[in-house]
Amino acid sequence: MSATVAAPLVAAIEDAWAAIRERHEDVPEVVVTIGSGSDAKGMKLGHFAAQRWVRGEDELHELFVGGEGLAAGAASVLATLLHEAAHAAAQVRGIKDTSRQGRYHNQRFKSIAESFGLAIEHDDRIGWSLTALPQSTEAGYAETVAMLHQAITAHRRAEAVTVGGGRKSNNNGAAAECDCGRKIRASLTVFDAGPIICGICGGEFIADV
Repeated sequence: MSATVAAPLVAAIEDAWAAIRERHEDVPEVVVTIGSGSDAKGMKLGHFAAQRWVRGEDELHELFVGGEGLAAGAASVLATLLHEAAHAAAQVRGIKDTSRQGRYHNQRFKSIAESFGLAIEHDDRIGWSLTALPQSTEAGYAETVAMLHQAITAHRRAEAVTVGGGRKSNNNGAAAECDCGRKIRASLTVFDAGPIICGICGGEFIADV
């Protein structure tokens, strides 16, 4: 990414994480990375990965933010950061908050995330992972949301995934699924025109093409 996009964006995410840490002391320091969150399995808005970086004798955690999720706006990005901060706090507290290789979020995650100001709902596939930012929490982070809004000047397009070297031919269009499990069907022309964003989770519908 151009420095005029990447540098202010990373700085804003770092400052937002610092604002979260001010309110929740057991949220650790992280190294912020930004990249593609889309693949054949769907869309990843963010991810916390423990002890992925080394600084001298210290091990640091990683915070990944998917560039596609920036399209949903600053409040949605803050919700993602708070979601990942809840995972980070669980790591520090020694709490197992997920199963199934980190995909299924349990009641312990729900409890921490709600204490961080998020509204959490259940999904049969991924557990207590569906995340929303209540107005009261957004208001409490008003300066942070404004800072993120100013820094988000671009977002990443989702990857076009092909199977077997080409796209499937289907007169009925293609099925697509977002991060929270909602499904739609649309023509390939519609998908080619640009991202289709879910109004609930803020993730992009990824077509099975």
